[in-house]
Amino acid sequence: MAFGLFLLVFIAGQSVAGLRSYNEEQREHGEAEVSYGTYLTSSHFGEATFENWESEFLQMGAYVLLTVWLYQRGSAESKDPDGSDPVDEDPRRHRDDPDAPWPVRAGGLPLLVYRYSLSLAFLTLFGVSWLLHAVTGARAYSAEQLAHGGEAVDTWQYLGRAQFWFESMQNWQSELLAVFAIVVLTIFLRQQGSPESKPVHAPHSQTGDG
Repeated sequence: MAFGLFLLVFIAGQSVAGLRSYNEEQREHGEAEVSYGTYLTSSHFGEATFENWESEFLQMGAYVLLTVWLYQRGSAESKDPDGSDPVDEDPRRHRDDPDAPWPVRAGGLPLLVYRYSLSLAFLTLFGVSWLLHAVTGARAYSAEQLAHGGEAVDTWQYLGRAQFWFESMQNWQSELLAVFAIVVLTIFLRQQGSPESKPVHAPHSQTGDG
């Protein structure tokens, strides 16, 4: 809930600051300013928002998937390659557990989807955000081109522009850097009380947070 509140606070701050920045550009080009409501539906706000969401969902999707198969000895963010982990247990063994989620009790296709639902959700959110970034980015790029006597582009054409990939990759690399940092730093550093840290007394060689 705390992160949800932070999200609302910061997206509100982004929209207010973005509106002021956008209207400054409008005045510089001798064009009319827009209202707050109009700005929220603009490509300027949409592109900035979805460009960042895209990278966040890519980060989490990649993290969830790669930690299935890859290990980092000593990291609190890794499974122990030398031991068994409850997340690897076959859920079909718990089909008769009355407290198990209904897909586990149902089996078949519902269970198959549910087994990979977390990564599927993140990758779907990434795909939707990536597409919305492309659509709003094309509109913003076209508006800028027209203001300078250029030509508008559609979404497909914008995907072939270096601008789109520059916007995407500058965010992708920063998100992957954050994951790399937490994986490596949790080998040597501690934060008492945090589930993202090993116990303060744990040796550097201990893998996992347990």
